[in-house]
Amino acid sequence: MSLVLADVLAVTERLWPAAGTEAWDASGLVSGALDAPVRRVLLAVDAVAATVDEAVASGADLLIAHHPLLLRGVTTVAEDRYKGALLARLIRADCALLAAHTNADVVATGTSAVLADRLGLAEQRPIEASDDGDTGLGRVGRLTEPTTLGRLAQRIAELLPATATGVRAAGGFDDPVETVAVCGGAGDSLLGHPAVRAADVYVTADLRHHPASEAREQAALGGGPALVDVSHWASEWLWLDVAAAELRAALPGLEIVVSELRTDPWDFQVVQ
Repeated sequence: MSLVLADVLAVTERLWPAAGTEAWDASGLVSGALDAPVRRVLLAVDAVAATVDEAVASGADLLIAHHPLLLRGVTTVAEDRYKGALLARLIRADCALLAAHTNADVVATGTSAVLADRLGLAEQRPIEASDDGDTGLGRVGRLTEPTTLGRLAQRIAELLPATATGVRAAGGFDDPVETVAVCGGAGDSLLGHPAVRAADVYVTADLRHHPASEAREQAALGGGPALVDVSHWASEWLWLDVAAAELRAALPGLEIVVSELRTDPWDFQVVQ
């Protein structure tokens, strides 16, 4: 039986319900006709020129990106602006675009849960739980074998795809670590959460100077976690394989491909 875009959207709604989308977010269908046939799907963290080119060149009928292309206010899709150029390229190639962002973060198999699973965390629970107690932002759990901050940072570096910025840590290399809080993507909004404050270490991305500094100063005064800062793209890229497996199970007639392209924005780092 041939599938159309509406069939795929019914499955993605079940996997990543729109009700889980944060109020500020822009998840959902960006472009595409509901009755258009879909045979091949490409999954990527970002809808950028490289992944759009990959989708078009590979003959994909749908690009599912974690990050919304039209997250903030857009007043033009003229093709001299990159967002307009990307949309035009996708539309001309009959390739739809779907964003699954915060609605894919909060589910039990979402970005943070995948990262927590890959770290081997037991007794997982959301940091900021929804009413059902099973979904919500971030995850916190316990390592089955305690380690040190330095060894955990090394393990994370081996687990994530390589990026120019690598893995940064704030805390003593030999500090003991057992309880770990994680949030895929930008997670400094959770630095003050009681579940994060009670953890031995908090693993997230995009930690800015002032929030990180204040969290470490507060930890020195009254307790709090060490910090591990990773690439935003890398922290969420692991989720793509899980999302692909879920789509294959629900839609066995589709060809599901995960993009291997690095869309982290940084190209190199000069070490002083």
